[in-house]
Amino acid sequence: MNKNKPPSIFPSGRTTSTSLSRRQMLQGGTLSFGWLAATGLMADEQAHDATLAPTHKATAKSVIFLFMAGGPSHIDTYDPKSELTRLDGQETPESIRKNFKATAMFGNGTRRLMASPFKFRHYGECGLPASELVTHTAEHIDELCLIKSIQHDTVIHVPGEYMMTTGSIAGDRPSLGAWVNYGLGTENQNLPGFVVLGGGPRPTYAPSFLPSEFQGTGINAAEGIPNLKLPRAMAEAERAGQLGLINRLNSRHLQKSGNDSELEARLRSYELAFRMQIAAPAVFDLSKETEATKTLYGMNEDKTREVGTRCLLTRRLVENGVRFIQLRVDGWDSHDDIVDGHGKASGKSDKPIAGLIADLKQRGLLDSTLLVWGGEFGRTPGVEKKGGRDHSPGGFTMWMAGGGIQGGQVIGRTDEVGYTAVERVLSPADVHATILHALGIDQYKNYYEHRGRREIATFNGGKVVKEAFA
Repeated sequence: MNKNKPPSIFPSGRTTSTSLSRRQMLQGGTLSFGWLAATGLMADEQAHDATLAPTHKATAKSVIFLFMAGGPSHIDTYDPKSELTRLDGQETPESIRKNFKATAMFGNGTRRLMASPFKFRHYGECGLPASELVTHTAEHIDELCLIKSIQHDTVIHVPGEYMMTTGSIAGDRPSLGAWVNYGLGTENQNLPGFVVLGGGPRPTYAPSFLPSEFQGTGINAAEGIPNLKLPRAMAEAERAGQLGLINRLNSRHLQKSGNDSELEARLRSYELAFRMQIAAPAVFDLSKETEATKTLYGMNEDKTREVGTRCLLTRRLVENGVRFIQLRVDGWDSHDDIVDGHGKASGKSDKPIAGLIADLKQRGLLDSTLLVWGGEFGRTPGVEKKGGRDHSPGGFTMWMAGGGIQGGQVIGRTDEVGYTAVERVLSPADVHATILHALGIDQYKNYYEHRGRREIATFNGGKVVKEAFA
């Protein structure tokens, strides 16, 4: 599909007389804003009808990317290694080290090995193992497809985050959420198509060369969308009049200056902001949720309240047609003490994430919602400092659930102690291609013309992991 230039929502040839009174300007602005809103909605619908021609049936309508910032250790969560336990305290055997592509790529490959300090047990009908760090999520392991062989080339946090969210370590590409928003848009014209909870470096949700309107909208769990509420003394009609006037003035400037994607995006953002001011407060109002639901997400406990609130808002956003939600949980970087660091990170996120899975399932939303869990890399089997682990992008675990995914299975494998992916090695681009496929998007047809080049999300390659689907 090609939507290089978003459809214009502005009337041509309209001007504003400088002799209008304030009342006339507000009245004219209000009518104009209503006209702009209606025209914009119709143009969006026509554009989507004309360009969306899926080559295959979508298995998901929305995506939730649960991003565990800092690098959760695969060998301490979902990828136990009995050989690592046997070799505890010893140097890495040469038979394993020879698989390293480069020492810099795979972190502290020369340090002595450290067995996982966490207990594992088997869960579900599938009988897959998981550690005590993820006991709540593991109760849903029959829904999870564990991908244990993700690999890329950087050991540095921020470039790693860029790689996992944009496909580039430079952070100079559109984030995957922006690509999805560009390709499919939102199902709810009163809400953004791409929402970010928990923040993160801007390139992880930025549009790059895509029009600015497709970037992620940051949401604060405590107040919803920042600065959205109308001033107490302002009526909706008055605000509509102000925005209508602004849009008319900007439209006049646009007609004189020619194509300006930044200005067009700003005009659209005013329109969306007004619609959100009217409709969004109800979406972010958690007061009507039952106490049982809040307890399910851990909102009644101090350590899980913040992430639990984000997860509950995520469910409400999915219910209301938001296409892509990126939910960030910090704290997984555990160089000094894996027990303390990972204990705190999992302690605040495991129960809320499990609650999100359970809630989506009981509401019939899991089948149409793709959940993706993972960080920027994993951690090494070697010990660091007094009991921590270093960064390791050589082979780590992510999981997918819902949205047509076949749960209760494992794809890929790392070596005997968990340093390197050795079977069904997959890249971030493969993950991105798989997410797009679940949404019914052909990764090669969702393109954007930029500087004479047809750009796609998976510019570094990427093949759909077809065995992940039921």
